[in-house]
Amino acid sequence: MVRRRWAVVVGVLAAAAGLLAAGPLTAPATAAPSIGVNAITTLIDPPPPRANDWHCKPSDEHPNPVVLVHGLFANQAVNWGYFAPLLASHGYCVFSLTYGRNPLAPPPLSQVGGLQPMQESAHELARFVAKVRAATGADKVDIVGHSEGSLMPNYYVKFLGGDQYVDHYVGLTPLWDGTRTLALAELNNVAVQFGLGPGVGLVLAPLCGSCRQFLHGSPFLAKMNSDGGPAVDGVSYTMIMTKYDEAVVPYTSGRMDGEDATNIVLQDYCPSDLSEHAAVGFDPVAGQFVLNALDPDHARSVRCYPTGPKHIAHD
Repeated sequence: MVRRRWAVVVGVLAAAAGLLAAGPLTAPATAAPSIGVNAITTLIDPPPPRANDWHCKPSDEHPNPVVLVHGLFANQAVNWGYFAPLLASHGYCVFSLTYGRNPLAPPPLSQVGGLQPMQESAHELARFVAKVRAATGADKVDIVGHSEGSLMPNYYVKFLGGDQYVDHYVGLTPLWDGTRTLALAELNNVAVQFGLGPGVGLVLAPLCGSCRQFLHGSPFLAKMNSDGGPAVDGVSYTMIMTKYDEAVVPYTSGRMDGEDATNIVLQDYCPSDLSEHAAVGFDPVAGQFVLNALDPDHARSVRCYPTGPKHIAHD
């Protein structure tokens, strides 16, 4: 299943690269009626249920709006269909975005995000957080991110001044030490050693500027782990991992060191939870840990449910 999933991803990237090389498609003879940019955005990138109510005002119980940050090859609607209504039902103002779109990518890559280099997506996130704070009047936000969304926001926190505006930071299937899945990190290192690194970059960068940044030993991860590690003083971190993560290999790459960092492996508490990488985004056990991380003063005991894998191809 893992090899087939990665084969699909590589095949899509290769096909998209061919389309880009072939140049733009011929325009139709008759132009389509003009549609407003906001209407188009809503049609192709709808928020998940109960998210992005720009009139929502945080309560005294939950003063921080929650910003949901999706993973690679996903978007806000695909990634947060479970967590957005869960958090809203517990009294949070919930906001989400699709970041890192590639305007040159043909379908289906045009419908997903996380494709731009993560440092660029971090600037996009910074603008979104500023918009959320302005709309809600909140001083700070909480971040809940999945996969790439557990890693990229910390560039905003650590290097773009986001530590002033982020209180709780929850990562689902994080990867602070990168991934070695299918030995891609080793293959990338061999390519670099033989002088093929620029060639690999030329193939991937136009379509997925973030892809090589996830690999163990990448310059992006080296910078993220500089100066004592990724944790930033003043931010409360909670990292939630699964032993069945087939995309983050090893899953312990998600561990974070730091006085204000909590590391949770789902199966240490609930052995019957079989959630793999994508399924954690829909896991009621993970949901309870997220609620406790956002409101530690009112944390509740976590109830276990048998949970199976959900095969969604995003990283």
